[in-house]
Amino acid sequence: MQLANFTIPLGLSWMFSSAQTRLESIQETFLTSNNATTASSAENMAYQLPSLPYSYDALEPHFDAETMEIHHSRHHQTYVNSLNAALEGNELRTLAVDELITKLDQVAPDKQTAVRNHGGGHSNHSFFWRNLKVGTTIPAELKAAIERDFGSLEAFRGEFERRATTVFGSGWAWLVVKKPTNGGPSLKIVTTKDQDSPLMGEAVVGAASGFPILGLDVWEHAYYLKYRNKRPDYIKAFWEVVNWEEAGRRFGQVS
Repeated sequence: MQLANFTIPLGLSWMFSSAQTRLESIQETFLTSNNATTASSAENMAYQLPSLPYSYDALEPHFDAETMEIHHSRHHQTYVNSLNAALEGNELRTLAVDELITKLDQVAPDKQTAVRNHGGGHSNHSFFWRNLKVGTTIPAELKAAIERDFGSLEAFRGEFERRATTVFGSGWAWLVVKKPTNGGPSLKIVTTKDQDSPLMGEAVVGAASGFPILGLDVWEHAYYLKYRNKRPDYIKAFWEVVNWEEAGRRFGQVS
């Protein structure tokens, strides 16, 4: 056995051989333990970041790839991580996130704000990604309902843009289905602050409650890299990437 230019005396070679064997054993033990810890951590994550059904650049030039990547892999991931931390060891973590945020009154008082913020963030963003796709057309049934409740598709777009533009600070603009006690369902444009969701119900979001079929994130992180402070331009670009197929599917669930 030779180390650099120094020849190890034959009588000492067993020491180096034994040391190398022990080192390899330690490395194997470390890697096995580390892999097990990583797998265990993943298993303990009740909520997971959903994969996007498209690449980050799929919505170019309307929504840029850099914003999409940061928005999804960093902002949304942070909501997921924080929600898991807030519900560690809590049986509520077995609920789907959309169901979880309808039961905020069942969350311990010291965790309610965290679950409202991060559960809402996870639910809203999971919805938002499915809400985006290039090249879809509005289904006839949904188009007819919009024309019934807003007068025309153009009038609806104008009102949605106005409401989304005037959200103060951070929040969301939504098209929701309302189901009154008397009469059939109707479509309404509502807004929520921060990461509140219409799914949270009247006790939490008041008149903004409803079943969302369209949603637009108007937090600055959703558009600032491309549109800077021009939120109205970002909102207009939204119409180029609305997944009307998904909106129509959701409308069909409750109409």
